[in-house]
Amino acid sequence: MTQPPHERGPLAAMYAGLALTVLAMIAPYIDGGTTHLLADHIRAGYPDYSQARVDSAVTTYLVLSSVVGALGVLAWLTAAWAFKEGKRWARPVATVMFVLGTSVGLAGLLTKDTSGATGLPPELGWVGMIPCLAGVPAVTSLWRRRRPT
Repeated sequence: MTQPPHERGPLAAMYAGLALTVLAMIAPYIDGGTTHLLADHIRAGYPDYSQARVDSAVTTYLVLSSVVGALGVLAWLTAAWAFKEGKRWARPVATVMFVLGTSVGLAGLLTKDTSGATGLPPELGWVGMIPCLAGVPAVTSLWRRRRPT
């Protein structure tokens, strides 16, 4: 079924955010098989860590990023469903989810750990912020359209 033109903008932004969230969720796994930015970042911040401790820290981050990513996917799907169904609560809930997602992304990007460096390498921190870029047009377009009746 084709969406009316006034619904395509918000839905396109939400589906873009969903795709970006999935990409951000798998980026640390790709890093683990290629560049090892996360492991190198942990090793640089904690030079006394054994390889086993570095691996454990990487695994912990992968689990955390998977959980956050899964919650992000659920948030995008819920927002898109609520919008398509014309739910009155779609706008405020999407806005709250955007604020929460942006806050989590900023925490990953900016939070320093006990080594004094950020917990994540900047590249992975910025990857975590990318889905928020789709949240801006999604939430903005939701608030610009007329309230469902």
